[in-house]
Amino acid sequence: MRVLHLPYGAPMIELCRGLRDKGIEATACHFSDNRYKFQPDICLHLNSYPPNEREEKVTEFFYEAIQTYHIFHFHFGETFFPDKRDLAILKKAGKKMVVHHHGSDVRLLSVAKRFNPYVRVKPEWTEEKINNNLSTLSSYMDHAIVQDPELQEYTSHVYKHTHVIPHAINIREFKPIYPDVNNRSPLVVHAPTSRNLKGTEFILHAVDELKQLGISFQFKLLEGLTYEETKDLLSQSDIVIDQLRIGASGYISSEAMALGKPVICYIREDLTEKYPGEIPVVNATPSTITSVLKKLIQSPDRWVEIGKKGREYIETYHDSRIVANRYLEVYNQL
Repeated sequence: MRVLHLPYGAPMIELCRGLRDKGIEATACHFSDNRYKFQPDICLHLNSYPPNEREEKVTEFFYEAIQTYHIFHFHFGETFFPDKRDLAILKKAGKKMVVHHHGSDVRLLSVAKRFNPYVRVKPEWTEEKINNNLSTLSSYMDHAIVQDPELQEYTSHVYKHTHVIPHAINIREFKPIYPDVNNRSPLVVHAPTSRNLKGTEFILHAVDELKQLGISFQFKLLEGLTYEETKDLLSQSDIVIDQLRIGASGYISSEAMALGKPVICYIREDLTEKYPGEIPVVNATPSTITSVLKKLIQSPDRWVEIGKKGREYIETYHDSRIVANRYLEVYNQL
């Protein structure tokens, strides 16, 4: 079984490694280089070509891939070509396909606001664009994958089957470094991929307010860094703040927990019981972040306890070798 994952994303790189541990020939392909300097198995480096040559490069790779791979696993609602004309060709060729949605590619603001007053969406992903994209994808694919119950709300009525499978984390590459309870000035970090979506302004306000109150801590905003630089600073931190608007735990939450860090993140109250097990995240909203962060900073006796529970949670539910089995079950249903 040969599986091709594309067109970009860190989660699919870890997933492919987990699948290879299971004997599956899984390949992660990025179309372009990115500022995080992820290391996929294949990169087409489209950004290094003039626009009029990029489609030619993708087309060449597309027809090579048809001859090589049995399953095509598309991420972020994208395929080889913007107009999705590749799907008809792949279906005619007898190829199996599955789509993997990660967030903004399916999150409808009109739906999300019913449950979450804080939510924001990327303006380029309009509801018309999302609905048209889902309509096209679901006409060729019966199976969709999402990483959490929040995203399931937007896909379960569109595809015949929606599978909720947690992020894949290679726990062997995340050595837990639990916070030092004797540290009187803990390092708090926040690594937003999008300030607006993550609620960064509320975090910065909380930091300023706590500094003015004389609370002793350090704060670092992790932006403009490579993936490895961000991971290194996460490992040095004592407390990690993920997001305050979306209402679900993100990839940063999973990686931080794998490193043994207590994580602050907003998870919608109606979704907490839908996660596997009891997710050990310190819940906070834009309205409560200041008080929640203050309490956690001033409770060093809780840091290691929360960190250990987080690491155990990741080992139980997110280990790429365990998660890979869930994907194999999906592939066998295609």
